[in-house]
Amino acid sequence: MARLRSRSADSPLARRVPGCGVLISTGVLRFTQFAPALCSVTAVCLWGAADFSGGYGSRRANAFVLTAFSHACAFALMFGIALTQHGAFPSRTSILWAVLAGAVGGFALSIFYRALSLGQMGLTAPIAALIGAAIPTLADIAMEGAPSRWTIAGFALAIAAIWLITRPEASPADSEYDASRRPAGVGMAALAGVGFAGFYLCIHQASGSAVWLAAISRIGSFTSTAVAVAVTRAPLALDRPRAGLGMLAGILDISASALFIFASQRGRLDEAVVITSLYPAVTVLLARFLLKEHFSRWRFIGLLAALAAVPLIAAG
Repeated sequence: MARLRSRSADSPLARRVPGCGVLISTGVLRFTQFAPALCSVTAVCLWGAADFSGGYGSRRANAFVLTAFSHACAFALMFGIALTQHGAFPSRTSILWAVLAGAVGGFALSIFYRALSLGQMGLTAPIAALIGAAIPTLADIAMEGAPSRWTIAGFALAIAAIWLITRPEASPADSEYDASRRPAGVGMAALAGVGFAGFYLCIHQASGSAVWLAAISRIGSFTSTAVAVAVTRAPLALDRPRAGLGMLAGILDISASALFIFASQRGRLDEAVVITSLYPAVTVLLARFLLKEHFSRWRFIGLLAALAAVPLIAAG
């Protein structure tokens, strides 16, 4: 029996690669190695659906009012979850970073919803994503050094995917098309992208429970959007359909934010940002099937490239 036990212990089936937790015979990896990538991919789906809901709701409602309402709903949800999770409460410095991230991101989200309501979602969403991903990605590479070759290849493919999804494809027959000017909502989408980059960079400076950070950030986002509502003297009325869309957008958005924070805490910031910046693929698909927006062959290729970029970045 002792000899049998010894053979079993020395068997290649029992040997593991040092530090990797990988069975040589099966090549099974620990879930924790891919947890950041899986969280980022889930955030892509949630953020894409949240942007569609918020953008569609803003077509018949004030963007600042709808966003402030969605942030209030999001805070109530995540605060309740945080109380039951018993996670590490952030330090005072982390709270300040989270509030600042929420203030910048919340204001940017209001502008973004307005941009989505003015123009084609399939055009404005990728522009904000590209700018929002480029700034923190370059900053993280400058601070932490270049990532692996596979990750760089994934970055390049993701950028190409966003560009393909972004390409203007309106025909001269479209009412929004004018060769002498930019399509509607592009400028606001670019400004929103800068704000999203600010959110990514600020929230990365905070440490503690991802759920608590997400909840605290909504204090800042609600404050900034509420101030915007007061300054612009926007009417506070929201009918039931718009209130429902705002609540749905808030719940999806804060869930995606918590997953992004978790992914950025346990992996590289640039990897989490680039993967989650693929959320326009979901927004474009929803706009295509629910709003019947134009969806060309190149945009479809861009979506396939976006899907292919995720495993490359995760493999790095």
